[in-house]
Amino acid sequence: MILLDTQVVVWLALQPDFLSVAAAEAVRAARTEDGVAISDKTLWEIAMMVSKRRIDAQGSAIDFLRATEQETFVLPIDSAVAERSMSFTPRFPRDPADRIIAATALIHGLDLVTSDEKIRKSGEVPCIW
Repeated sequence: MILLDTQVVVWLALQPDFLSVAAAEAVRAARTEDGVAISDKTLWEIAMMVSKRRIDAQGSAIDFLRATEQETFVLPIDSAVAERSMSFTPRFPRDPADRIIAATALIHGLDLVTSDEKIRKSGEVPCIW
């Protein structure tokens, strides 16, 4: 199982050519093996993107969100994720959503599929891109 960052979820649904070869292959492999996961924070970020018209969900936001839920395992923010999200070093991005998503990957022992260069360069979470 792998964990997808929010932008990867959006690209996978709307612009799959934006994914790197390694990311696309990781998603294909995970779908045939043990599945693809997202943080519940990703659902909120997608809702925000749609409401601010940063993405065109090609339909209603709720339909896009429900389709995302059906295609992934949604992992909740629990006490372990919340605590871990506060334990990154200063070189990790300060964005709360990035911290929650990365902490979710770490707590569940999953690689994070992300295009976010700052997350990848931090070296604090195993990433695929």
